[in-house]
Amino acid sequence: MHYQRYTAKAADCNACRLSGKCLRGPIAPNDGRGRQISRFVRNIRHPVTPGDRMRHAIDSPRGRQLYSQRIGTVEPVFGNIRHNKRLTRLNHRGRVKVNTQWNLYCMVHNIEKLAKTSLGQQRGR
Repeated sequence: MHYQRYTAKAADCNACRLSGKCLRGPIAPNDGRGRQISRFVRNIRHPVTPGDRMRHAIDSPRGRQLYSQRIGTVEPVFGNIRHNKRLTRLNHRGRVKVNTQWNLYCMVHNIEKLAKTSLGQQRGR
């Protein structure tokens, strides 16, 4: 939650005609602390949900063209690693260990791609 904070000197509050509504009691005239009032502000959300914004972006001609490219770029890699390599969750904790495990799975995926192409085959046989 966000809030706005107002700070005033004691003399400022004594002169205010609304001080009775926002303060519990009278302020001592020699009180050097002053007053601090916090007012909570609600988060105003955009009336359109994120799902609606995404739906609108995909339904545009440019969005359809970009979305159609997803099948040939990233998603098959994650599908292969998840289903064929059975990596549904990482077995380690900590950023270094998780990155090491993820990099090993990515290397296996790339080595398999090389093995299936002519780069991975020996010549002359």
